[in-house]
This record gives sequence, structure tokens and C-alpha cells, in this order.
Amino acid sequence: QVQLVESGGGLVQPGGSLRLSCAASGFIVRLYEMAWYRQAPGKQRELVASITSGGNTNYPDSVKGRFTIARDNAKNTVYLQMNSLKPEDTAVYYCNFRLPNAYWGQGTQVTVSS
Repeated sequence: QVQLVESGGGLVQPGGSLRLSCAASGFIVRLYEMAWYRQAPGKQRELVASITSGGNTNYPDSVKGRFTIARDNAKNTVYLQMNSLKPEDTAVYYCNFRLPNAYWGQGTQVTVSS
């Protein structure tokens, strides 16, 4: 049923930008609060962005003003635009529900380094 496939990660210099994509199938993303999470080596997974079914967005202080979550209902896809990237943003990024499903996909690696 539910499938979430992340893509768009890569290596970027500090101050650069990346756009991550989360292609969803088996459900309609507009009907749920969706979120992006990240996990750095040796650290716990953390929430970095969320968007409600009504379009309201939320971000923790660590990324607020730099990251933007968006949704394309026609494509049933959730995006994460990341600007002004810092080395501290290096992590594997995952998409999931705001109240996450037990299943986590492979994620997409983001590495910010000079």
C-alpha cells in the first residue's frame, strides 16, 4: 500500500542549496500531515519540517528560515527546499507522516562539506 521514495540528495558546499523529493503512492498526501526527518551518524532521528493537510508548515529553530516544505498535489509529491546549507545539515533525510509509519524508506544522503 503506502510507499514513500526519497531522492535529490548529494554533495554540496556550505552555503549551497538542494531540493529533495518524496514521491508517494498508495495514499493521497493532501489528506495527511507530512514531514521530513533527518538522522546524522551517531544521533537520533529528528523532525526538520512538516506540512498539514491545510497547508500550514512548521520548522524547528535549527532550520527555520533556510528550509521550506511544499506539496504538489497533482504529482502526489512532497518537497524539501534546503538553502544556506551548513555542515551540521549533513544527514540521511527521510519523508514520512508527521505521526510516522513504522516503515522507513532508504532515505537520501545529504552531505555538506568543503
